[in-house]
Amino acid sequence: MREFNYSKIAEIKWDSEVLGLVAGIYKEVGKQELFLKQKPEELDKLIEIAKIQSTEASNAIEGIVTTNFRIKQLVKEKTTPRNREEQVIAGYRDVLNTIHESFDVIPITQSYILQLHKIMYSHMNNPLAGRTKVSQNYISATYPDGHTDIVFTPLDPFETPQALDRICDEYNRIIGNNELEPLIAILVFIHDFLCIHPFNDGNGRISRLLTTLLLYRNGFYVGKYISLEAKINKNKDLYYDALSLSQEGWHEGKDNPLPFIKYLLGTILSAYKDFEERIELVEVKRSALETVQIASKNKVGRFTKQDIIELCPSLSLSSIEGALRKMVASGELVREGTGNKIEYYRTE
Repeated sequence: MREFNYSKIAEIKWDSEVLGLVAGIYKEVGKQELFLKQKPEELDKLIEIAKIQSTEASNAIEGIVTTNFRIKQLVKEKTTPRNREEQVIAGYRDVLNTIHESFDVIPITQSYILQLHKIMYSHMNNPLAGRTKVSQNYISATYPDGHTDIVFTPLDPFETPQALDRICDEYNRIIGNNELEPLIAILVFIHDFLCIHPFNDGNGRISRLLTTLLLYRNGFYVGKYISLEAKINKNKDLYYDALSLSQEGWHEGKDNPLPFIKYLLGTILSAYKDFEERIELVEVKRSALETVQIASKNKVGRFTKQDIIELCPSLSLSSIEGALRKMVASGELVREGTGNKIEYYRTE
């Protein structure tokens, strides 16, 4: 079985791109701390939006979907699941809420990871919930012509519990000894978790929940206000490409986690930038029209009403729709499409 020694990771000399991304994230962390001390009421709205987006996007990556209305009702716990998809979505919501409320008292151990997996399937009868895999799983890719190929074979089931214990021990040791930059340690751990692929179902979703948990435990709270899962979902092809490149040679210990690390560091930094952009829109009291005008100027190319809703959590839906109508009527925006496919773009 592959050996795990995170002290070797600490010996790597990272290139300027990685160092720049890490430095950029810490700069944004400092800015965020100043914003959070002011505690505007609108932060609660950012949290609510992020929870909805995270729950929707992380499941959508795996092909588990329902309507926007049902997602919101499920996340707000105003309804009960109607089918298997909604049962899984409700379970993801429950794990996310647990992490939000108790991240500081959730140790990084196999037993706790299994508990999170069990919670995710608590709305359905799944005999494998909270258990490592009992049969070999494979990571496959589907190509444009319709054929599929196995692109990576994770660890065998009998090796999985020991490997999961090992990466938890290594992560805790290297963080406890301050041997490795936490951002790097987190992503190396997540990469190994995905290569082990410890469950017969739910590996991707649990990996994203663990990413949020580990970030919170190390003082990186951006996922509370901006959905990292939504960002990954928008660029999931890049996510899978980076993961695939990083998995080559993993069983022999010859893998290079750099593509996966760079992708997720870039995603985290982008989320911090989004937080700054959104908080600036709610800091100053403006009219709904002025707020939407500023939000639209921050969008490049075409955008949707949902994009503006996310940027303007302090505004009601009717206020946003009214502002968009005024901007279209004045010629400031052009509206194209119908129904759920309506898009806008600026005429400047």
